[in-house]
Parts: sequence; C-alpha cells; structure tokens
Amino acid sequence: MTWWDRDQFALRRPRLLARNAAMAAIRRFIADEGFVEVATPALQVSPGMEVHLKAFATELEEPFGQARRKLYLHTSPEFAMKKLLAAGEKRLFQFARVFRNGERGPMHHPEFTMLEWYRADADWSALIADCEGILRAALAAVPPALSRGALRWGGGAADPAGPFERLSVADAFRRHAGIDLFATAPDPLRPDAAVLATAARRIGIATQPQDSWDDVFFKIFLERIEPKLGLGRPTILHSYPAAMAALARLDPKDRRVAERCELFVAGLELANGFGELTDPVEQCRRFEADMATKQSLYGERFPIDEDFIAAVGQMPPAAGMALGFDRLMMCATGATRIEEVLWAPVAQ
Repeated sequence: MTWWDRDQFALRRPRLLARNAAMAAIRRFIADEGFVEVATPALQVSPGMEVHLKAFATELEEPFGQARRKLYLHTSPEFAMKKLLAAGEKRLFQFARVFRNGERGPMHHPEFTMLEWYRADADWSALIADCEGILRAALAAVPPALSRGALRWGGGAADPAGPFERLSVADAFRRHAGIDLFATAPDPLRPDAAVLATAARRIGIATQPQDSWDDVFFKIFLERIEPKLGLGRPTILHSYPAAMAALARLDPKDRRVAERCELFVAGLELANGFGELTDPVEQCRRFEADMATKQSLYGERFPIDEDFIAAVGQMPPAAGMALGFDRLMMCATGATRIEEVLWAPVAQ
C-alpha cells in the first residue's frame, strides 16, 4: 500500500497538522528569545565528521566546462551555522533538512528535520532553559487527544512542565550500572578498553576482545543506562568523558570531561549539545583522528572543510544544540514510527 493511500493518509493527518502547529509554536518561542532564523545549503564540502555516520555524495557541475567537484548532503547544518557565528550572528536557529545514508527504522529516516540553534557568549548550561521552553511549546501545541499531556515513548512518559533532571555521565554509570567510569579511565584522553570491559562483564554485559573503549561504553550505556533516562521528566545528561568530546571543548574545571550534553525523554535521545570548541588546531587534530578511525572501520573518509577550520578560530565562545524534531513529534503525538509524523517518506 502506498503512503499516499487516502485512508492511510487520513489516519496520519492529525499528527501532521500537530507537527505544523508545534513547529510554529517553537518558532515563536525561540524568536521571542532573540534568535534569528537562518537557512544554509544542504550541499557541503564535508557532510560532517562523525565516525559512524554515512553520507550521500553528489557532484557539482559548474557552468562553462569548469571542473566537477564532489560534494555531500550535510548530516547536520553545524559547519555552516558556526561560520555564521564567526560572521557575527549571536543567536541563530534553523529547521534543517538533513541526510544520513544507511539509516531507516522506527526512529531513523534517510532524510529528516533537525532543529539546531546556537548562542554566542554562552556555555552548555544555557541550552537547558532553551530545551525546556522548546519541549513545553511543542507539547502545548499538540491536541490533548494525541499528547495525553506528556511526551511518551516505548511505554514511558516525561512531563516537561517542571525543571529537567541534570545528571552527569559519571553519576549515571554509578547509579544505573554500578561502575566508576573515571576509575576505568585514568588517562581521560586515552582510556583503557580492557579495564572498562572487565567492569562490563562483571555486571553481565558481553564484550569482544576487539572492542574499543567507546564500543564498551555504548554497550553498557544502551543496555543499562539509556532506558532509564528521561522517565517522569526529561533528563539532561552532561559532562561526557574527555575522549568523547566530539566538537565540544573540555571543561576547564575538570579536564576529565567535556562540555557535552544530551537530552533524553522516556529513554529516547532527542538532542545533542556542546560548549563549542574554538581552537582550530585542536579541531583539526580531532577531525584527523576521527577520519583515521573511519578509514580503518569503513574504508572511507570525508574531506576536512578547511574553511570551517578557519571559522572555528574566529568564533566567539558559544554553545549549540541539535534536536531531532521528528523524534520530538513522535513523543508528542504517540507515534511509534517516524513515518507517522512525516508528510512524505523517502521512497523505498
């Protein structure tokens, strides 16, 4: 049966109208906070530098017989939006269409909508109030018959009306897995996979000899920790280990951790945020290391956007967050598959 079958579409339409209403409500909230809405190109020199993400590649043909160039559909609008920070914008947001190859399932789609925003002269803690306002605005815009007054997923529920829970990664591992994460990583930038694997096996989680520290971390996290986050109220999980900093700066008060946070609702990750790195040398070093890992795992690497590296050195101190808007709408409307909140899916 096609997605545009009239009867099937009629079943989805209330959620789609709720999607439009929630997007409009979020736009009003974030504009009232002094943010400017921007639009940046999906075509980029580099799609993003995440080790495990796959990208869509294409070719740009310039007029008049100029050389063709390989470009990518972005996995996030992050690089272009940070260039706008370097250009002088102080608060900016975007509802961006983003693209990730090899992803399709109940919570994933090859093309989806990401709400991304940045605050200059702020740290990651400023993002928490933004998340609170965005989730409340979205839920209030959804008819009660769909939302039932909470954000829901997989049998769990979270009410965003009150303050969000704030929980460090180390505290989450102690509380839900009984593991002292720092004891397994005496060198925060080069943690020992074998030590963490021993702790994992002690609580009944199987590991493999070739597992990296990150592999073991996520086996523990996905089985013992993530399902318990954001129950009753949303959770901001913060202070990720320094080795998992990604594009975040290290915490100047505790160099074992990075200024990285994630938002969870009813055991589902909705958003990922950083106190942004503004050191171009360190940013380039991290990209090189990530692409070396990508090459070893998948036999490919993405080019480094040198223009982005230059912009990093011109950025003000800033914090930024990327939120999966479609996932938020699933939680707000009681959908169980992402296609239920998409006007049209990517063809199969």
